[in-house]
Amino acid sequence: MPIWKRNLIVCWFGMFVSGVGMSMLAPVLPLYIKQLGVHDTGSIAQYSGIAFGITYIISAIFSPIWGHAADKFGRKPMLLRASLGMAIVIGCMGFATNVHVLIGLRLLQGVITGYATACTTLIATQTDKEHSGYALGTLSTASIGGSLLGPSIGGFIEEGFGLQNVFFITSGLLLIAFLTTALFVKESFTREDKKVLPLKAVWQLIPEKSLTITMFVTFFILTVALYSVEPIITVYITHLSHDSSHIALIAGLTFSASGLANIIAAPKLGKLSDRIGVHKVMLVALAAAGIIFIPQAFVSNPWQLMGLRFILGLTAAGLTPSVNVLIKKITPAPLTGRVFGFAMSAGYLGVFGGSILGGQVAAWFGVQYVFLITSALLLLNAVWVYFNVYKKLNRQEKLTM
Repeated sequence: MPIWKRNLIVCWFGMFVSGVGMSMLAPVLPLYIKQLGVHDTGSIAQYSGIAFGITYIISAIFSPIWGHAADKFGRKPMLLRASLGMAIVIGCMGFATNVHVLIGLRLLQGVITGYATACTTLIATQTDKEHSGYALGTLSTASIGGSLLGPSIGGFIEEGFGLQNVFFITSGLLLIAFLTTALFVKESFTREDKKVLPLKAVWQLIPEKSLTITMFVTFFILTVALYSVEPIITVYITHLSHDSSHIALIAGLTFSASGLANIIAAPKLGKLSDRIGVHKVMLVALAAAGIIFIPQAFVSNPWQLMGLRFILGLTAAGLTPSVNVLIKKITPAPLTGRVFGFAMSAGYLGVFGGSILGGQVAAWFGVQYVFLITSALLLLNAVWVYFNVYKKLNRQEKLTM
């Protein structure tokens, strides 16, 4: 088996588990916070929002830092640091004595994360050009799939094994990721002891500044779109369903449907981008995702919503690998880790921003408007990508023919 493929398999498992570990608390946080001694409904909601969101905000700050460390010290050491650190911190959450300890551990989890950044940089730099679209497409399914399936996985573990075991099982899986990374990931890396460049100097070395900004914004809007439904999904399912039983389970499955579709479609769309061009796949996927959000506002039962969320995942699967492949192509090799770190920060901010957007829009205008406003964001982004990416890369293709 080629080294790049073995690295891809190990990184996929680690990124999937890392994504689950970041998001699996969503359905169990209120229950766990209540178990820790908070009984007022308003306080539970407040602490749940803080505990869930703080990990992503801190991750957005530290992701570029770990990306720079990956460029300086190698990607494998960053994989080992993040997987072992998260295994320890998430395991400790199961022993939290009060809600403040839990929030502190969630904050620490955000500090030590960086597994996804190191994985993406490793695969981007160690995979040959002919397979980069397929490799990065496959890898993207792990992060997005883990994040979107995490709430359902957390809910199933809680129902079958108890609240505390959600943390212990996730910790055990991350420990397995640490061991497999240590044993099987191979990296060709030569450390260069160069002066640390300030952010302004790094930005000056990036040749395609406009394209780079477009990729960051596109990744941000994609994650906003995928997570805008999270705060309102249970309310919407309750409104659509005539049976009040199993609402939480149906909501979890509906939210996770797009993650499952992403896992299925992303490798195939990654291969397609290798053949026809990453900019073409990106534009079509953005437009299709924007259109598919519209009928979600007008469904009459939960199963229609679940089907549309699955189709959304098929279209969104063409976006993350396209962003990663294009970033790899336009970024100088010594800066790859830092640039991917900033891209990952955009994604973490998108998760947080999507959750805030969904809740606020639903509160002010109604649940249906969450889907319509998210659709508008994606379609506006598609127009920007058409003029700033598609037309530009098409011209470059014609000049090289």
